[in-house]
Amino acid sequence: MQALRLVPTILYFDTIAAFHAEYPIGERDLLVTNEWLFGPYIEPLGTKVKVIFQEKFGTGEPSDEMIDGIVREASQYDYDRIIALGGGTILDICKVLALDVPEKSEDLYTGVCAPVKVKKLIAIPTTCGTGSEVTNVAIAELKRLHLKKGIAVDETYADLAVLIPETMKGLPYKVFITSSVDALIHAVESYLSPKASPFTEVFSLEAIGLIMKGYKAIASGGEEKRFDYMKDFVIASNYAGIAFGNAGCAAVHALSYSIGGAFHVPHGEANYQFFTAVMKKYIAKAPDGKIQNLTEILRGILDLSADAAPLSVYDAFDAFLGKLIEKKPLKDYGMVEAQIDEFTASTVDNQQRLLANNYVFLENGELHAIFEELF
Repeated sequence: MQALRLVPTILYFDTIAAFHAEYPIGERDLLVTNEWLFGPYIEPLGTKVKVIFQEKFGTGEPSDEMIDGIVREASQYDYDRIIALGGGTILDICKVLALDVPEKSEDLYTGVCAPVKVKKLIAIPTTCGTGSEVTNVAIAELKRLHLKKGIAVDETYADLAVLIPETMKGLPYKVFITSSVDALIHAVESYLSPKASPFTEVFSLEAIGLIMKGYKAIASGGEEKRFDYMKDFVIASNYAGIAFGNAGCAAVHALSYSIGGAFHVPHGEANYQFFTAVMKKYIAKAPDGKIQNLTEILRGILDLSADAAPLSVYDAFDAFLGKLIEKKPLKDYGMVEAQIDEFTASTVDNQQRLLANNYVFLENGELHAIFEELF
């Protein structure tokens, strides 16, 4: 059994300027970023880097249409390396951009074309959630198929993963909280995964501890307190990425793709809607297994009494997170009752890569019951 694999070299710098001084950004590079990031961080460097602004091709989470548009623009340039400076959308797009992309990127996601890497990739995250800089997972919405799907192959790993907390300064609170809760759920799901090892568990548990420490400070001191803990959040996101890149995510992510794809719900927010319901299903089926350890950890973080029942710990956890991010019935996103069957079937048919990592096996009827409960 493989215990741990870490493919990208990880670098840390306090500022973009410090990174540029050691790893110069130049005219043989193609930078994919957002205009609001380019102005304060890249423009002052005076570099001749070629630039593509992602927002020119759409907003929100990545889609095959965005990728195809960026590939067409990139084909006008001659370059050796791709530098991805942005959130999960940009990082996932650039993992694909570094490949030999067919006329329709959809063909990579559906397996029609095999992935072949042709460019080096430097990934610089500007959110603290996806951990995408250290994983080989590239998610996209396939517009024609009305489906969110991922690629996860060696060819989609970055060559360098660069952590720079300075780039988080302009992150709006909503983006910060939805991305960091995604990292928290990465850490939890990878900890419970049957593919977890003692090595991945170290990263999972450290990520949970760092994120919850920051969340407790925000809950007591207000939204601006996040900036005092930004380095912790950046590192925690990376740790969670290392953990789930090895051990995988599971049912929470699998279920969340339904509302993410249909209603364009931010990924971390979508995950949060399903998190507690899935944990409670696990407890009901295997209360004395590894989830008992997780429950004890959360009981301690939340300062709950030793005799607090396991289900009440997750209710308290839900209430705590509810102070930071809103939880809503799924129908508030636009879901209708008929989609309970549709989304259950889609999850079973298209997300087996994730469902294989469940702490315990969940029957189709149990997945259906989660959608019913949250509707």
